[in-house]
Amino acid sequence: MTEEEKTPIVEIKDVSKSYRRGSYTVPVLRDITFDIEGGEFLALMGPSGSGKTTLLNLIAGIDRVDNGTIRVGGIDITTLSEMELAQWRATHVGFIFQFYNLIPVLTAVENVELPLHLTGLSKRERREHALMALGLVNLDHRVGHYPSQLSGGEQQRVAIARAIITDPTILVADEPTGDLDRVSAEEVLGLMERLNDEMGKTIIMVTHDPRAANRAHQLKHLEKGFLNNAHPQNPV
Repeated sequence: MTEEEKTPIVEIKDVSKSYRRGSYTVPVLRDITFDIEGGEFLALMGPSGSGKTTLLNLIAGIDRVDNGTIRVGGIDITTLSEMELAQWRATHVGFIFQFYNLIPVLTAVENVELPLHLTGLSKRERREHALMALGLVNLDHRVGHYPSQLSGGEQQRVAIARAIITDPTILVADEPTGDLDRVSAEEVLGLMERLNDEMGKTIIMVTHDPRAANRAHQLKHLEKGFLNNAHPQNPV
């Protein structure tokens, strides 16, 4: 990695988060501090209820911290208003979900175009960008197909094309292989590796699957809201 790539793209400092359940306050994350370097592929693991999806949502600006700060690309997202946060997410975060979240009545290329409607691009430019993104995930031949006409693996690849269409600062993936068979999961993980290796995308992935975690460069474990030991997956 170059020195520029080694600069932290995500800086998490003293982050805590709790939720209210009736009259009870349930702590989910406690005093989390760590950095994620630009171009990193990080896996977050831990048992159900450990706080890993909550942490991912905080990094992605979907949820807000109770205490602490999160900086992404030098921007302290904990200080942004709701409108500023929505604009920031649209530009800087690509989302990959377990269940794809594609719009059933839109074709693959139309689903991929969706984030570009918030930009100033013309209809022709949006279509060109979407076709290019679908080419990157090897779905040039499925651009006019609807989600119901695609396999689970193909739907997830459409979702990945949609996630990268705005060239976001970070990609966040919540159990991206959780609903896929083994072969499709391997294809999706291989694609994510390529995005990281060849395009330098910073990827933060929550997973229960050790095979998925093994594709990451860094692995961090959460346990009852605390960050346990982290170690490089592929030490040099």
